[in-house]
Amino acid sequence: MNKINILLLFAIAAYLNEVQASSLLNLGAEFHKGRREELRSRLKDSSAALVFSYPERNRSADINYEYHANPDLYYLTGFTEPNSVLVLMKNDLIFNGIRTNEILFIRGSNPEKEMWDGKRLSLKDAPELLKINAIALTQNFEKIETAFLGINKVCITGIPKGLIDKKSDPADLSNLLSKFMILVDSKSLHLDSYQLGKLIRQMREVKTEEEIKIIQKAVNITMEGHKEMARFIKPGISEFQVEAAGEYVFKYLGAEDVAYPSICGTGQNSVILHYHTNRDQSKPQDLILLDMGAQYKGYAADITRTFPVSGKFSAEQKLIYNIVLEAQLSAIHQCKPGKAFMEPHREAQKIIQKGLADLGILQQGEDPSKYFPHGTSHYLGLDVHDPGSYGRLEKGMIITIEPGIYIPYGSQCDPKWWSIGIRIEDDVLITETGHQVLSGPLPKDIEAIEKLMEEKPVYLVDK
Repeated sequence: MNKINILLLFAIAAYLNEVQASSLLNLGAEFHKGRREELRSRLKDSSAALVFSYPERNRSADINYEYHANPDLYYLTGFTEPNSVLVLMKNDLIFNGIRTNEILFIRGSNPEKEMWDGKRLSLKDAPELLKINAIALTQNFEKIETAFLGINKVCITGIPKGLIDKKSDPADLSNLLSKFMILVDSKSLHLDSYQLGKLIRQMREVKTEEEIKIIQKAVNITMEGHKEMARFIKPGISEFQVEAAGEYVFKYLGAEDVAYPSICGTGQNSVILHYHTNRDQSKPQDLILLDMGAQYKGYAADITRTFPVSGKFSAEQKLIYNIVLEAQLSAIHQCKPGKAFMEPHREAQKIIQKGLADLGILQQGEDPSKYFPHGTSHYLGLDVHDPGSYGRLEKGMIITIEPGIYIPYGSQCDPKWWSIGIRIEDDVLITETGHQVLSGPLPKDIEAIEKLMEEKPVYLVDK
């Protein structure tokens, strides 16, 4: 074993110690309680807010997809089970003999179901674990009628789509919604499906210190996965093998899932923006575009790197790569409080247009969207495309900066540029005076990438 790999192993060992030390990193019930209090302070008098869980999704026959909680409900409660609903009141009320301004309806314990599907939060344990004093079973949801005395407006984030009514379960999400709509009609309540979503978007677009730490953790894990994939890539390797290498590192370092379906495209597939098939085999002359992120404690990372399969960029690939890199660095420079959200995109567009025109791929002044068809930024948080206002950048926002150039086979330019697809993406925190690139340590200039690709895999045994 050479000196470089020994140093790498020491670095990995140190990182694993850090992973173990941060295993207690969690938002905690007090965080979610604070989010509910903040939302309640923004509600108008005589109003209530309801946030329903997401429905379960059927994959095939009697098999469901792995359940994904409604991020808004998780944000406000920390609760991740299906068939539930949170009710927030602007003012206190009496419910089941308890003075409260919030009620969470849950499924509760069911030993027979838990034997098949896993533990459920019990009615007994929920108040202490979630710091919500009024917890009720969803089968008793109609009792909420007594809490709506004096309420004239009910805000919801939208009716969940794709519901399946389970006839065997009178307390499923479909029945919850049916009971809710009956209540709205019987009480002649004004139903607002816009305002609550707007309020939650405003809250979620600016991250707290607790959230920033968790997102940084997701980013750290993701960077390790990208570095290992760079070490692992070689001519002839399949896209799914590279994908598996990255996702293995994500899980090995504590991520519970990928933040979104991994994009791992070689050659012509690198120019497909949301390529998910990941089944083709790489060729020596190919680039491989890896848009992959880990999910940690519910929060997403979103990083893209583009590597040469051979370990060395060709002359044409270098020219296109450096245009994208210049555009990305200049766009990141625009990430400051008070700047318009679209300013980084305008900067990236300007540089890409000039760069492609200088190479004769575009005409001077021609719309760069021909080869750069997507936006440069989106918010990042509980969703990989997190909600936000897209107004001015503020301290605490986390956005992506991800310009790209994609030249499909057969494009109206010199064939030497065909099938070059390059995207470079980092996750950027807006600070009080500027920005911090959370994924900054991950190599992205040509020399550093080629050097990284010379290293041997650390987490994987290369056979």
